[in-house]
Amino acid sequence: LRDNRIELVRASWHELSISVSDVSLSDEGQYTCSLFTMPVKTSKAFLTVLGVPEKPQITGFTSPVMEGERMQLTCKTSGSKPAADIRWFKNDKEVKEVKYLKEEDANRKTFTVSSTLDFLADRSDDGAVVSCRVDHESLNSTPQIAMQVLEIHYTPLVKITSSNSWPEEGQTIVLTCESKGKPVPEPVLWTKDGGELPDPERMVVNGRILSISFLNKTDNGTYRCEAKNPIGRNSTEYVLIVHDVFNTLLPTTVIPSLTTATITTNVALTASTTTSATATSIRDPNALAGQTGPDHALIGGIVAVVVFVTLCSIILLGRYLARHKGTYLTNEAKGAEDAPDADTAIINAEGSQVNAEEKKEYFI
Repeated sequence: LRDNRIELVRASWHELSISVSDVSLSDEGQYTCSLFTMPVKTSKAFLTVLGVPEKPQITGFTSPVMEGERMQLTCKTSGSKPAADIRWFKNDKEVKEVKYLKEEDANRKTFTVSSTLDFLADRSDDGAVVSCRVDHESLNSTPQIAMQVLEIHYTPLVKITSSNSWPEEGQTIVLTCESKGKPVPEPVLWTKDGGELPDPERMVVNGRILSISFLNKTDNGTYRCEAKNPIGRNSTEYVLIVHDVFNTLLPTTVIPSLTTATITTNVALTASTTTSATATSIRDPNALAGQTGPDHALIGGIVAVVVFVTLCSIILLGRYLARHKGTYLTNEAKGAEDAPDADTAIINAEGSQVNAEEKKEYFI
């Protein structure tokens, strides 16, 4: 061996050692050690030299990229022996759908390896980190990595949120237009039913917020929020329906009032009247279906029937007593039907009363 890079390290009758510095691919081959005895003895060993791959580079990226455009990123490395392995990652998640290409270098000992990542640009890729990793046995488990941060421009994404899911008359509602895009969208534009807001005094726009106070039925309609940037524009709509003020009425029941029948001493019955009232019940709109309370109308009707039957019984009793009214004779008047007058009747009455004058009775 005649090379300045080769040095004799140890020489004895038992051992001969050499060192090779600045190893190159040309150092690869079979090495022979000879012991000049009779006969000569030899020992051989084959030296394999690995080609370390160069640091990879990513090409094909132009910034910014519009949403929907096709992107082709290529990662390339040369000088590897054997051929290196290339893997793609997007935000630490490996991408499998890639194209792999291996070419032999001019020295016919090393390889140039390339891999292409092909995809459509999406707004979700904005800010994503795409990395190309080269693995090779010469790197001692420390791969070489090239990275590229994606910048995707896209039209605004618009969304309307409401502060009140059930707006009623007299209330205030706040509509917020949330827009996201790159570049950042310009201030949004609010319209109603395709035209300008009809009442600027009650409909106040502050940036992306539309506030409508003292709601009424004329505010019903379709409100549109539109946002735009240099890439394009987008819009969304919100249908506003103002509801009537909701009042809850408690159920009410009117109890029937009755007049009392009065009987005079001559058993004459005065006119009796019964005022019947209909129990009115207003159902609570919030009451769940299937829930029923006491039927006040039925109870009132039963009470009215009972009172009516009682009054009819009293009237019949009064008529019966009136028919038995008359004049009843005392013992003193027995046998005196033929007397011309009351005094003679008393004198001639049975019993022969002595003091007839003191026992006079008159029936009126």
